[in-house]
Amino acid sequence: MESLVSNEVYMWVVLPAFIFMARVVDVSIGTIRIIYVSRGLKALAAACGFFEVLIWLIAITQIMQNLCNFLMYITYAGGFATGNYVGILIENRLAVGHVVLRIITQKDATELIDHLREKDFGVTSLAARGISGSVRLVFTIIKRKDLNEAIEMVKKYNPGAFFSVEDIKMISNGVFSPLTKRSLASIRSEKIIK
Repeated sequence: MESLVSNEVYMWVVLPAFIFMARVVDVSIGTIRIIYVSRGLKALAAACGFFEVLIWLIAITQIMQNLCNFLMYITYAGGFATGNYVGILIENRLAVGHVVLRIITQKDATELIDHLREKDFGVTSLAARGISGSVRLVFTIIKRKDLNEAIEMVKKYNPGAFFSVEDIKMISNGVFSPLTKRSLASIRSEKIIK
């Protein structure tokens, strides 16, 4: 009787919980792997792919051995859905890569540009003409982890500005990481010496 109860608990509680958690982990890893692939991070994508498939094989083996347990199908699907959500949360925390922040404003953008530059974000701005008249285009390429800070600056100094954000696969040259005032001074002095 005791082994029957423990077998039932294993089949209807432990194994479905294991399948659910395995799917959450492997789909989360898969979501991160796709993001690494899109950003050209080959080694990280390959490592994630290895663990993603290994965990998936272990989970699917358990399901194939227990096809009569309908709860396995539900937990498999639930783990898949939850894994997508968790993977996106993890990726947002990692904030890997760079983005371009495009700002279009009808208001004077001098104060915004100055504050972006104070934070050592590289900024390019142009005068342009939009549907409703003269506008200022402001472009900055920043680390994804700095995006919220830059958006807060836009909202503070140009609250009515239109802005868009786009992932970047590859960059070359420019100002991408915060420079201290000391390192900026040394760069300027090097240019003067040369």
